[in-house]
Amino acid sequence: MKTIEVGGMHCGNCANSVTKALSELPGLTNVTVDLTKGLALFEGDAPEDVIKAAIDAIGFVPGTIK
Repeated sequence: MKTIEVGGMHCGNCANSVTKALSELPGLTNVTVDLTKGLALFEGDAPEDVIKAAIDAIGFVPGTIK
């Protein structure tokens, strides 16, 4: 399981938006968001810039992928 920090999430709707955006990316599966930790967790491989762009496009701040 990989994680990426997501800044700017404040509520469940924010977490749902991030989950939906990442779930729609080819190559990512099992996407979940931990709102309290500000993290999105996922499996699979997609280019880092694509993942970050998807988060940025919906108004959140992507951080480091670990």
